[in-house]
Amino acid sequence: MKQKLLSLGLSLALVLGLAAGCAPKAGLEESPAPETSSPVAETPPAETVAPYQTIRLGLLNGPTGMGAAKLLADSDAAFAQAEEGTYDTTEGTFFHYELTLGSDPFTDIVPKLNNGELDIAAVPTNLAATLYNKAGSIRLLALNTLGVLHILENGDTVHSMADLAGKTIYSINQGTNTEYVLNYLLEESGLTPGEDVTIEWKTSEEVTALMASGGIDLCMLPVPAATSVMMQNADVRDAIDLNDVWQEVGAAGTFTMGCLVARADWLAENKAAVAKAAIPQANMVCLTGDELKGISDYYEVLYAADPTSIGGAIPDDNFYYIP
Repeated sequence: MKQKLLSLGLSLALVLGLAAGCAPKAGLEESPAPETSSPVAETPPAETVAPYQTIRLGLLNGPTGMGAAKLLADSDAAFAQAEEGTYDTTEGTFFHYELTLGSDPFTDIVPKLNNGELDIAAVPTNLAATLYNKAGSIRLLALNTLGVLHILENGDTVHSMADLAGKTIYSINQGTNTEYVLNYLLEESGLTPGEDVTIEWKTSEEVTALMASGGIDLCMLPVPAATSVMMQNADVRDAIDLNDVWQEVGAAGTFTMGCLVARADWLAENKAAVAKAAIPQANMVCLTGDELKGISDYYEVLYAADPTSIGGAIPDDNFYYIP
């Protein structure tokens, strides 16, 4: 949506000059020529300042970005009023979000952050650490998506991680933080992945279809895919919320899989905007300031499983935006 500035038009004064219409007649006293008035200078239209600041926001389909729905709706409503000239300027400046929506953070979001086409973006927390470790060009603004992984069962035999012993579970995203979290929680629950529990790795589409059709009995999926499966198959239930398991095994910090980052150079010039802006949230939290450092324990788990999953190092304190 192109940015339009509202302008107020001022009326221009039209001045009519008076001119002498006739030549003087012989023998008659010559009448003095009428004076002409000087033209009034035109007043240029007054410029007005748009009552909003544009922020270029990148979001991902799914839980990482879905919490921004109300934020965007409110922004669009205010922007429509501004275009119509009905926005109440006593409300102050609002934020107009130019949205980029993607499905793959590596192709749809990261390049635009790197070249300056995006100011703020919602990304997975491990990707945020990787971007910081590679170039130091972003800062962590907020943690906005708690762990969204759930173990679903077509049946009623699994109520804890211990109940997974001797069973086969289908999961997605092998070689990512999804695998590292599952393995960590299994091990902390006294189970050895691949020995006590068999894990079959498939695509999200395959696992969703198999579970919805009743082709398998156990799987691990994130929201909203997990919710979709339960809506399609009434026999499938939410057996284990891995957020609960994280707490049960005594893991420190927050199990937070999604976050909001900003370009460091943009942030340096727009601290006031960040302080005022409502930050997109999903599942549905918004941890900022000193609370951000709670993610470091989650990074410890990922680093222990695979250092490259977070860019080779646990981010230092400069990673966290703490006003």
